[in-house]
Amino acid sequence: MGVDIKNYLNPPVLLVIFLLVISAMFVFPVLNMILLGAILAYLVRPVANRIQSKLKFSSVSIILAMIVVLIPLILLVVYVCYETSSVITSLLASNYYFDIDQVISQLPIETASINDSINSSITEIGRYVLQYTVKFLSKFVNITLDLFILICSVFYFVRDGDKCLMFVRDFIPDDSKQFFDNTVESVQDVLKSIFYGHFLTSVIIGIFGAIGYSLLGFPFGIFLGVLTGILQLIPIFGPWPIYWILFFSDLYAGNYPRAVVVLLFGFFLSTVDMYIRPALSSHYAEIHPFILLIGFLSGPLVYGVVGFIIGPLILGITYTVLDCYRKEYLLGDE
Repeated sequence: MGVDIKNYLNPPVLLVIFLLVISAMFVFPVLNMILLGAILAYLVRPVANRIQSKLKFSSVSIILAMIVVLIPLILLVVYVCYETSSVITSLLASNYYFDIDQVISQLPIETASINDSINSSITEIGRYVLQYTVKFLSKFVNITLDLFILICSVFYFVRDGDKCLMFVRDFIPDDSKQFFDNTVESVQDVLKSIFYGHFLTSVIIGIFGAIGYSLLGFPFGIFLGVLTGILQLIPIFGPWPIYWILFFSDLYAGNYPRAVVVLLFGFFLSTVDMYIRPALSSHYAEIHPFILLIGFLSGPLVYGVVGFIIGPLILGITYTVLDCYRKEYLLGDE
């Protein structure tokens, strides 16, 4: 018995489809901020609920919870930028300090030619800085808009997330509502699995790294631990770039005992990750690491820096939805 598609494509349905397509065109440029806002809202909501139990004002509780959750992230970015500049300054001061006039006087080149080259270089650098400044100012409005949308997304998803789900659920046919509910629960399990299995693991590895590097006497030990935790988020990296760089640095400096110890400590960090990550994530959802690897690598290509978060989540949620469909409609009929 054939299905007459004309019975479904009536004027109201066509109008809805048309409006959805037009709306998608407007939403797509800021979709990454909306998705990131929904993810952050999942982290902010428990804090907001706890604060609301004391204040009884939902809007104030959400704003305070956003401050509690987002300020540490902002401070982390500021700290990384500050320590990076300190490390670069330290390296330049210790290894690259020299008398430029003495170097120039020893070169077999005419002074006038050198001055012309320097003036030309300064002109090129000035032109590059001016172009970069113009590009930055042109993007400043977009950056401000993205941040505003992100903040609004977090606030409204925390406050009205349940209403949004119920609104979508009303469009689901009655025979598929159970599948929808199971999918929502599975998506929550994916979020918990990725958060506890990956982000919390990175925090633990970063703390171990900061303590270990500081005890071994490395300068900027806490900063090295923070970098270790950040790299731990990326499956293809992990903590090994940090401790291998430190290992070769000590070998070059002739500090062989510490080179051996830092290498053994790095192997310890990598081994601990193999036990902590499965132990934390297996309580919620089992996601193949290759899926997360593809998400981490392809996410930034699509959504920029925030793709490191959105990429694995989207692929993990897609896998979970397909798995729910397989269990509900395919295996359920057997």
